Amino acid sequence: MAIDERYQILFEPVKIGPVVAPNRFYQVPHCNGMGYRDVTSMAALRAIKAEGGWGVVCTEQVEIHHTSEITPFIELRIWDDKDLPTLSRISNAVHTHGSLAGIELAYNGMNGPNLYSREVPLGPSDLPTLTFSNEPVQARAMTKRDITNLRRWHRNAALRAKSAGFDIVYVYGAHSFAAPQHFLSRRHNHRSDEYGGSLKNRARLLVELIEDTKEAVGDTCAVACRIGVEELLGEEGIHREEMLELFGEISELPDLWDLTLCSWEIDSRTSRFGEEGHQEPFVRGFKQLTNKPVVGVGRFTSPDAMVSQVRRGVLDMIGAARPSIADPFLPKKIAEDRLEDIRECIGCNICVSGDMTMSPIRCTQNPTMGEEWRRRWHPERIHGKGSSKSILIVGSGPAGLECARALGRRGYQVTLAEKNNELGGRVTQESRLPGLVAWNRVRDYRLGQIRQMDNVESYLASDVTVGDILEFGSEHIVLATGSKWRSDGVSRHHLAPLVFPETKTYTPDDIFAGRLPSGQVVVYDDDHYYLGGVIAEHCRKNGCEVTLVTPAAMVSSWTVQTLEQEMIQSGLLKKGISILPYHAVQPGKNSTLEAVHIYTKEASILDCDALVLVTARLPNASLASDLDLVRDSWDDAGLKSVTRIGDALAPATIAAAVYSGHRYARELDEKIDPDAVPFERELTQIAPEPDWNTFWQE
Repeated sequence: MAIDERYQILFEPVKIGPVVAPNRFYQVPHCNGMGYRDVTSMAALRAIKAEGGWGVVCTEQVEIHHTSEITPFIELRIWDDKDLPTLSRISNAVHTHGSLAGIELAYNGMNGPNLYSREVPLGPSDLPTLTFSNEPVQARAMTKRDITNLRRWHRNAALRAKSAGFDIVYVYGAHSFAAPQHFLSRRHNHRSDEYGGSLKNRARLLVELIEDTKEAVGDTCAVACRIGVEELLGEEGIHREEMLELFGEISELPDLWDLTLCSWEIDSRTSRFGEEGHQEPFVRGFKQLTNKPVVGVGRFTSPDAMVSQVRRGVLDMIGAARPSIADPFLPKKIAEDRLEDIRECIGCNICVSGDMTMSPIRCTQNPTMGEEWRRRWHPERIHGKGSSKSILIVGSGPAGLECARALGRRGYQVTLAEKNNELGGRVTQESRLPGLVAWNRVRDYRLGQIRQMDNVESYLASDVTVGDILEFGSEHIVLATGSKWRSDGVSRHHLAPLVFPETKTYTPDDIFAGRLPSGQVVVYDDDHYYLGGVIAEHCRKNGCEVTLVTPAAMVSSWTVQTLEQEMIQSGLLKKGISILPYHAVQPGKNSTLEAVHIYTKEASILDCDALVLVTARLPNASLASDLDLVRDSWDDAGLKSVTRIGDALAPATIAAAVYSGHRYARELDEKIDPDAVPFERELTQIAPEPDWNTFWQE
C-alpha cells in the first residue's frame, strides 16, 4: 500500500552525521520504571517501538558515573564494562527491526543525591541537590580537576556506548536533570571562573562535552545534544532569547539537536495544562539557525500536525515519548493509511508514574505497555479464540470496552450491554469536567475498533437482570459495572462511616449527573488523585465559593507522580479556590461541619452550604452477588463463569480498568496456574558467596 502523499514527507530518510534514520519518526529518550532491574522487559519495549516504525528509538537517561546516580530511581547505568551486556541487549533489539538506537548519556550532577554510591554530589556551585524528595544533601562546587574528570568519564561512557552498538550518542542538558544545564543556569551557576558568568562561559562545559564526544565516537556514531531552551522563569532562568543567541554560536557542533523545555514538568505537561504541540512557541526559530536536523516533542498524535511542523520548518523529526507509548505502531498506521486505528495518547501521564514509583511503565490507552516481555503481550497481535462460544459483557466503561475489543479481536462472539443511553462509563462522565476532554479518546478508540467487528454487538439502555442473564445463554458473563462514590466519608483518613445529618452532601456521581451544589461549597478530597481538584474547579466555574479540604499536605498529592501537582494547586489558587491542607471533615455540633487538624486534632467550624465528598468508592457488585445466589441454575442456563473486572472488582485508575479488561480477554480459555507467578521475572545475578569466616580478616 502506497503512503498517502499528504504524509510522505514523514517517511523521508534523515541523515544524522554518519548515520541515516529511515524516517522522521523519533522516539526520544524516556524513562520507564524498569532500568537496570528489568533489562529484557525494557529491550522488548524498545523493540516494539522499532517494529512499529519509529526510525530512531532511544533509551532513557543512562548514568555515566557512580558520582552522579539518582537512587531511588533505577535508570540504566554505563558505569563500567559490566553494564555493556545490558545495553547491547537494547541496541540489538532495536536493530532487529532496522531502526537506529540512541543512548542518552547523563551526568546528573546536582540532580543526583548519590544515595547508593554515597559519593558527594558535584555541581557548578555549593548548593542543595535538585531532587524530587528534597534529600538533605548538598552538591559540592566542582573544581577544574572535577571538570576534567567529568569530561573523561563522559568520553569513556561514549566509547562504551559505541561498543554496545548504539548509533546515536547523546550529550544531555535538559529537564533540570543534567550537569550541562546546571552550568547554563544563572540560578545554579554562581562561578566566577571561565565556567561561570557570561553565556559563553556557562555554556563551556556543554561545548566541551559535545566536542569530546564527537572526537571519541563521531566517526561512526551521530552525536546528539538534548538541550532545554526555556525555563519559564524570566531573566532569572534559562530563556529562549538567550538560547537562540547561544545556538547561533554552536548550531553546527552536534549532528542533531533535541530541543525541550527545561523542566520535565513543563515539557511533559498533561493534557489538562498543555495542548498538542504546546512547545512550539519556544522551539520555533531554532531550526533556521542550523543545517543539522532538529527534533522536538509535542505529544503529537495527528499526522497533519506532524507534517505541519516539518513543512513550516519548526522541526525536522517528530519526537515522541508518550504517543509512542500509547501506540508503538503509530508510524506504521500512518504509512498504511489506518489513521482510525491509532491509539491516541490522552496526556494523563500515568506512564510517568512508572518511573516516579520505580515500577514498570503502564499506559491508559495501551494495556500491553510494559508487558511485552513479561507476559508476551504484543500491542497489535493477539492469539485466536479458544473453545468458548459467547461472552456477555455488562457495562461499557473502560474495562468493558477494552474487554469487548480484545475478545472481538480474538474472534469470540461478544455482546456488550450498557444500562445507560451512552457508552464509555466513567471516561464519558469525567470527560465533561474541566481539562479532561481527552479522556474521551479511551472510549472513542475502542468504539471505533468494535464498530469494525461483525462479532461484537452493543446494546444501550439495557439494565440487565439475573433473569436476563440466565435467559440469554452466554457461557461467560463479564461484569464491568463500575463503582459508586461513597457518601459517608470513608477513605484513607476516616475508616468508619460518618453521618452528615444537616449538611447537603454530594459525591462525584452527583456531579456527573448534573446535580451541582450552590453557594459556599466544601470539597473534601481524600482520594488524592486528579478528581478532587477538577471538581473544585468545576464548582468554582459554576459560581460557587469553594474551599478544598484535604488531609494531605497539598492538593491532589498523588499527581506528583504525574508531574502536574504544582500546576493543579497553583491553578486552583489563581481561580480563587481556598485550600485547607492537613485537615479532615467531620460532623460538628449543632448541625455544623467541622475541619479537624490531623495532627493537633483542633476543630474549627466550616461555613458551607454543601459538602462534596471525593473519598473512596464501592464496587457495583450487586449483580455478581445475585448471580451467586442462583448458582444452582447456571448449568441449565449454560453459564460457566461470572467474572468482575475493572472498578467493579476493585476501583482504581482508568489505566487499571483498561488493563483488567484486556487481561481477562487474553486469559479466557487459557490454562492459568493460580499458584504460579503470572509473568516473567528477571533476577539480578548474585555474587559468589564469600567465606564469611575470613571475609573481614586482614
